[in-house]
Amino acid sequence: MTGSTVLVTGARAPVALHLARLLHGAGRRVILADSPARPIAAASTACTAYHRLPPPRFAADDYAKAVEALVRAEGVETVIPTCEEVFYLGQIWRDRAMPARLFAPDMAMLARVHDKHVFIRLAQSLGLDVPETTLLQSDTDLASVRDRSRQLVFKPVWSRFARDVLLRPAPGELDAVRPSPAAPWVAQRFIAGDEISAYAVGLDGRLKALALYRSLYRAGKGAGICFEPIEDAAARRFVETFVAGTGWTGQISFDLMREKDGTVLPLECNPRAVSGLHFFRDPQRFADAVLDGGPEVKADVAKLQTVRLAMWIYGLPAALRSGGLGRFHQTMREADELLDWPDDPAPKKAQWRALAEIAGTARRQRISLQAASTRDIEWNGPDQT
Repeated sequence: MTGSTVLVTGARAPVALHLARLLHGAGRRVILADSPARPIAAASTACTAYHRLPPPRFAADDYAKAVEALVRAEGVETVIPTCEEVFYLGQIWRDRAMPARLFAPDMAMLARVHDKHVFIRLAQSLGLDVPETTLLQSDTDLASVRDRSRQLVFKPVWSRFARDVLLRPAPGELDAVRPSPAAPWVAQRFIAGDEISAYAVGLDGRLKALALYRSLYRAGKGAGICFEPIEDAAARRFVETFVAGTGWTGQISFDLMREKDGTVLPLECNPRAVSGLHFFRDPQRFADAVLDGGPEVKADVAKLQTVRLAMWIYGLPAALRSGGLGRFHQTMREADELLDWPDDPAPKKAQWRALAEIAGTARRQRISLQAASTRDIEWNGPDQT
């Protein structure tokens, strides 16, 4: 059995909780780690031990030392990141002789796919269709596309949750954008069509798990909070081709768009877990496929999945603004609470403590709840200043 002791990082995230439950259900010993005091996954019966780590974004050296000490002390065989700490772990595995396997590509590949411009060029080099995407590193670059701004989407190369995205802005709205080599942006053709999110796991270039879905409600413009599973052959072909062409090992996620003619185009890539993981509920099949090289595991959840607390915080206000209160109530009736799991009720209660900790950070830093939830693990390119 490969990886009998597994360290799952990013314990603040519902996907970390779900991953821990799957691996625990398959007989693995699961250790969890993160920098918050009370992350949601730490309350789970799947968690053998929780270790609080220094914040990697603000104390990278201390984080590296703590991770290495933890891996050695707990006899960890496999480390599986779930959030943007994957980049800091990639640096640790690049710079240190670590005794465990990091379930992710090397740091160079992680940086390539996280870069919104380089990712598009990489996908294009694999023969995949891509939208026109222009790198902006100066005011001159910005001026070259200003007259077409109504046909474009502007976003920082290093960003998440659709933060700072300008969707078909007026030329005057670009005055606030200041691209530079250290903080580049991209201008990407606006694509009309249907959004598709993809969560996948690869092992040496072979696709081992795939869930395709769409988000019915979001926290602001970014992260989804209610998800519907879908099927799309073109999206699957895109993921299979990318995983094979890069020899990918680890989790990987894509934001895709399906045009009216069925063409699927990529917007961006995240080399980490996303909510599609919640469509897998069979622990043994998942662990066998992902960790032991068994046959591809199929998503086995057909119902809508949501976090009800997030729906009340973000979904209800959105429904009130749009006049969609009836749809909101119907969705709440139809969707399963993704935090529910047999014989593991504590995380559902723990989400209140976790939320209070995030709210405290948001209040102190005068930032949004969503920004506070990832502030200490964000990775904004090689130049972290």
